[in-house]
Amino acid sequence: MAVDLVIFDCDGTLVDSEPISVRVGTAALRRLGWSIDEKEYAERFVGCTNEFWAEQVGETPPGWKEQLDAEYVAAIKAELCVIEGIEEALDRLSIPSCVASNGRHRTIRRSLEITGLAERFAGRVFSAEDVARGKPAPDLFLHAAAAMGAEPERCVVVEDSPFGVMAAVSAGMRCLAYAGGLTPAERLTGLGATHLFHDPAGIPDLIAALD
Repeated sequence: MAVDLVIFDCDGTLVDSEPISVRVGTAALRRLGWSIDEKEYAERFVGCTNEFWAEQVGETPPGWKEQLDAEYVAAIKAELCVIEGIEEALDRLSIPSCVASNGRHRTIRRSLEITGLAERFAGRVFSAEDVARGKPAPDLFLHAAAAMGAEPERCVVVEDSPFGVMAAVSAGMRCLAYAGGLTPAERLTGLGATHLFHDPAGIPDLIAALD
């Protein structure tokens, strides 16, 4: 079946933000007294919604969240870069595309602006803030497809987290799962992904093979 729309996750798929958020988040939780390392943090929180994260963390001391936000923003501004190969893939992609992320609109916008990707997706960015349930529910991907005028079965999602892959599968969309990032390939297998890949530059070829 032909592909009419490519839906990209943002963090870990377009921009290399996840190592930053894991490092900063782990340090912040350890200040709360959590016994947690970066591997466990990544397994529990990478790809989740802000609401899920807040529920898991629970009550925090005054000023803690503000300090965490400030540390994260500072690190993002200093270190954030594009996932290697993504710009080449976007240059070659002839199919309409958009972004659908569990992040807040302001966070997505900041990441895309810092990395120079904002213009590529102007007016085509969707957030978990737009729907009742974020990933792993299918709502966000279905919302993005409807807004872009595409049928779910004619969409391909590019994801890097178990939450995202599950959401794509639940939405009835084909999913390319990026296994070259922070999430180990074994955590992405068995979730219904159409294909696991390691080189983002080859995304257009993978999509062409689905037609």
